[in-house]
Amino acid sequence: MLVKTFGAAVQGIDALIITIEVAISRGFLFSIVGLPDAAVKESYDRVMSAIGQSEMKPPHKQILVNMSPADVRKEGAAYDLPLAVGILAADGQIQCPNLGKYLIMGELGLDGTLLPIKGALPMAIKAREAGFEGMIVPVANVDEAAVVNRLKVYGASNLSEVIGFLNGVSPIEPTEVDTRAEFARAADLFDFDFNEVKGQPLVKRAFEVACAGGHNILLIGPPGSGKSMMAKRLPSILPPLTLSEALETTKIHSVAGKLPRGSHLMTARPFRSPHHTISSVALVGGGSNHPLPGEISLAHNGILFLDELPEFSRQVLEVMRQPLEDRVINISRARYSVDYPAGFMLVASMNPCPCGYYNHPTKICSCPPGAVNRYLSKISGPLMDRIDLQVEILPVSFDDLQAEGDGEPSAEIRRRVIAARQIQTERYASEPGIHCNAQMGPRQMARYAKLSADGSRILREAMNKLDLSARAYDRILRVARTIADLDGEPDILPHHLREAIGYRNLDRSSWGSTIPKSPILQ
Repeated sequence: MLVKTFGAAVQGIDALIITIEVAISRGFLFSIVGLPDAAVKESYDRVMSAIGQSEMKPPHKQILVNMSPADVRKEGAAYDLPLAVGILAADGQIQCPNLGKYLIMGELGLDGTLLPIKGALPMAIKAREAGFEGMIVPVANVDEAAVVNRLKVYGASNLSEVIGFLNGVSPIEPTEVDTRAEFARAADLFDFDFNEVKGQPLVKRAFEVACAGGHNILLIGPPGSGKSMMAKRLPSILPPLTLSEALETTKIHSVAGKLPRGSHLMTARPFRSPHHTISSVALVGGGSNHPLPGEISLAHNGILFLDELPEFSRQVLEVMRQPLEDRVINISRARYSVDYPAGFMLVASMNPCPCGYYNHPTKICSCPPGAVNRYLSKISGPLMDRIDLQVEILPVSFDDLQAEGDGEPSAEIRRRVIAARQIQTERYASEPGIHCNAQMGPRQMARYAKLSADGSRILREAMNKLDLSARAYDRILRVARTIADLDGEPDILPHHLREAIGYRNLDRSSWGSTIPKSPILQ
């Protein structure tokens, strides 16, 4: 007897429907074809043990399994459940005329327990697109898959429950998740707030500008000046995720198996902070056999924070150059080629020198001559040019630490950021793929970042004195456009441009001597 069941394979962050054909005849041979990996080939022993533990009779016959399309590699143990259902249905132990209406995925333990799988959300999205009526998954994945509406998602704890459901003996109620209510309830919950930060008005302002326009930012300052503490509070002033962004972000974390326990929808923008010993594959994604998203994709729609930037391998840093521009990373290997989204906001921090105390107000730098420039040269010029704001930070003074009262709360800063982002959303409504000022290309800049005669003169002088590159020129214009949006100004005014130039600290030959003051703060 020949029976078809349906599963799914994850490619990149999307899924592909896999048809599993099971034919049973006389004999004692088990054979599986269709480019299965070792985990799929080993499924026979798990499936037969699970069938026996589920009070069903393991069919000791000749079993032929074909998994199509045959040119797509089938990886992992998540095909155990559709294989078990197909074998039992082909043997006549499951009587379900509507078996083809369900997409079935799950890993089996030897006792028939259903174990969680990766990528349940993209599989559910594909199941709805393909017209399936329902989806059967392990109970640990049911909330994640149920985020997809107009699809009945059934969660089961073991193989016996699946068999009873398909035979119509023990019904399972489909799980429903009110996605919008869940999203709205958790969208404004943060562990950190900017009202806990004492002093540092210039850095707070730089963070506000960066979040308002989606710009990359680098903080340079001695240990203990608050770089990491302030960076951790950035998600609290970023605009909230839209529902489509939340679903896209959740898909990436689902495929990587990184969804927080008990969570089924990413409601806050991700904040990823890898250690400086990370490899280039772990950062951008890939792998020798089974490709997975890297840190830059896990930070999609959120923040990638690189603390102690010069300590990262130069090779690791250089692989970020293309994703920073294109907001997507293509992983090409001999066996596969996948695209992962990488639309992240880069936030980095570093010490000013190896000892960390260059330009410190009270401590003496012990580095030999030339050490500062050598330390900074660990970061290539092209990568530095891709960082829009470069801000020097000094330790907080004693008076600021002793000041009573809280600082400006994140909610107030976020309100201004959202207002600026709303201006950009309306501005780029007719520009596909562009949502904020940091994404502007030459055509958009020529249209939306025009300078007056005074502005052109100011920028020309800055370009000549600071010897800025063409890419730095573009970055200054993008940042100035964002500052104007924060002020609600339709045009870039001279003081907007001066402030934007002030955020290119590392382009200055004397960057370590003073902190350029923003005209807004004077």
